[in-house]
Order: sequence, then C-alpha cells, then structure tokens
Amino acid sequence: MGHPSFFLEVKRATASQSRDGAIYNYTMKAHVYVTLKRTVLDPQGQTIHGALKRMQYTGVEDVRQGKYFQLTLRAMETADARSEVERIAREVLTNPVIEEFTYRLEE
Repeated sequence: MGHPSFFLEVKRATASQSRDGAIYNYTMKAHVYVTLKRTVLDPQGQTIHGALKRMQYTGVEDVRQGKYFQLTLRAMETADARSEVERIAREVLTNPVIEEFTYRLEE
C-alpha cells in the first residue's frame, strides 16, 4: 500500500471546459482511503479482530481500521485530477508519519 492505486470508472455528468479549452462531459469523484501504516499499532483494528474471533468469524486474519473521504472534482484531465488528489491526501487528509493512502478516481 505504499503507492496510490488507480481505478477508473466512467460516469457521465454535465459538460465543463478545462484550462486548455477542451470540453469534458463529466465531473470526477475521488475515493480516498486512509489507513495506519503496517508498522503502526492499530488498537481499534485489534479490538474488532478479537470481537470477530469471539463471534466465531474464524476466516478473518487481520483487521485494520481507517478513514474514507469522497471528493467531487470539477472536470479536468485525469492526470491533473490524480495530482490534485495525491496532493490533498498527502498534505491534508493523512498524517504521513503514521498513515498511508490509496485512492480511485471515478470519471
């Protein structure tokens, strides 16, 4: 999970014009998932894992808890959207000392 992952799905919305004058017929949603780094103790995840074991859910090896953010972006080129989301996730949504993030874009 060290590097962001990218998954694109098509979803049409209203037409918009980008900086370069091109017309884009969609807005984008970014789904950002923030979790503690594997090297950081996750007491909430451990508590949930223990509860699942006591409830006889024996197939669960590990539980890591985290945060989810959904960002709606104005129409822009996919590369610009990736850069914007990565910057927001790095600078605002995560504590880079203890957390990491992945995300997917929905066009």
